[in-house]
Amino acid sequence: MELLQVADAVAREKNIDRDEVLEAMEQAIQKAGRSKYGHEHDIRARIDRKTGDIHLARYLEVVETVENEATQVSLASQQRRKPDAKVGDFIIDQLPPIDFGRIAAQTAKQVIVQKVRDAERKRQFNEYKDRIGEVVNGLVKRVEYGNVTVDLGRAEAILRRDELLPREHFKNGDRVRAYIYDVREEARGPQIFLSRTHPMFMANLFKQEVPEIYDGIIEIRAVARDPGSRAKIAVVSHDSSIDPVGACVGMRGSRVQAVVGELQGEKIDIIPFNNDAATFVVNALAPAEVAKVVLDEEGRRIEVVVPDDQLSLAIGRRGQNVRLATMLTGWDIDILTEQEESERRTEEFRTRSQLFIDGLDVDDVIAHLLVAEGFGSIEEIAYVETEELAEIEGFDEDVANELKQRALSFLEEQDARADVRRRELGVEDALAEVAGLTASQLVKLGDAGIKTLDDLADLAGDELRDILGKDGPSEDEANEIIMAARAHWFDGEGDGAAAPQPAPGGGAQPAAE
Repeated sequence: MELLQVADAVAREKNIDRDEVLEAMEQAIQKAGRSKYGHEHDIRARIDRKTGDIHLARYLEVVETVENEATQVSLASQQRRKPDAKVGDFIIDQLPPIDFGRIAAQTAKQVIVQKVRDAERKRQFNEYKDRIGEVVNGLVKRVEYGNVTVDLGRAEAILRRDELLPREHFKNGDRVRAYIYDVREEARGPQIFLSRTHPMFMANLFKQEVPEIYDGIIEIRAVARDPGSRAKIAVVSHDSSIDPVGACVGMRGSRVQAVVGELQGEKIDIIPFNNDAATFVVNALAPAEVAKVVLDEEGRRIEVVVPDDQLSLAIGRRGQNVRLATMLTGWDIDILTEQEESERRTEEFRTRSQLFIDGLDVDDVIAHLLVAEGFGSIEEIAYVETEELAEIEGFDEDVANELKQRALSFLEEQDARADVRRRELGVEDALAEVAGLTASQLVKLGDAGIKTLDDLADLAGDELRDILGKDGPSEDEANEIIMAARAHWFDGEGDGAAAPQPAPGGGAQPAAE
């Protein structure tokens, strides 16, 4: 009974299952038994879970052919004693209880301690692996080289120096609150990693301070932090009667100040989330005022125009404000002043006008009218409907037809010059026949050393787009062009020829010889 009491005490202290402690004891007794009777024997120990009695026995397996006399017995010899014996049965010889000597007791103790420690580590890992994403409280146990070991009560965790807020120092015995961002099972035991700089640490602090967030009435959509300095948090309310920003700020700022205090004075901007990207970006750049935005949805870029006196506020100290807004929204933000935007627009107007003057041989009045209507290239004029051109004030159908004809002639001359240049570069005609490539794009390929179908087929889609630049094909179009270039690889497959196979990165692997 004393054995059972010890097992119960250890199980309570280490917070592990009682059976795991008893199994560790059984293994320890079993090891001591093998030390006494011989390690070659199959000695097994069992502790009665009700009485605490120890049963020690030697097991012999019944087999057709004996290979190990210490652990096996032949079926023929066993059937003489027991006619119904069959292969796979075990003969169990009870052994007297062993008297533990000093060395045997020490060995048994080591086995038990190790098994209990393993069980405790397993329990810790299983308990904390499901708590990733929680905020926990603990006591600082020790500080080594800036890394803080935190006692969580039933486990230890590590708060590394780079996960602490700047200028933050802890001493032994200090209380600390942190976010569990990772739990790993390692040879030295489960490693629980904490952070006070993680964006979700701040989100969880707001969840604790703002009941509406905890209840799901207000949702945190995004968080961006410059730990210890400044942060932005985007919130949205699922109840139209509740202001999400006001609820997070609290009466006289009480709720947000509680979070700021925990984060060592980190300034927090609470931003109303909006599904409209432009509105969300404008909100995220607060406190700066925005005059105009231009979106590029494909590239997820947004151009923001601010008054001249708002530029420094929009950018923030060392670019902090615009950097946090970029992290919060997921859009790349370019900031211009109204003066810079006006100068750039004027330059674009002049450049486009000059393009039409030179390419279409028209005066500046007609060129300005075309630019003012939104035409940006000669290709647009060449392929636009005649009626649309004729609707421009001061134009008629004859003028529209003449402009289209001049645009087509210009493009034909441009293609002819590009074709001559393509031949000079040595780009083969087969490459020129690939659908989706223009004459000017073929020249770019030639300049980059891509002169044959195989050269093009060896490229990956993103490599082709890099060569052709901003006016090149989309990602899907680039992949279609490359697959068209690879088509000749498979022409001989019906004849048993081995064709090169596309490699994972878009290149080719040579055919096996």
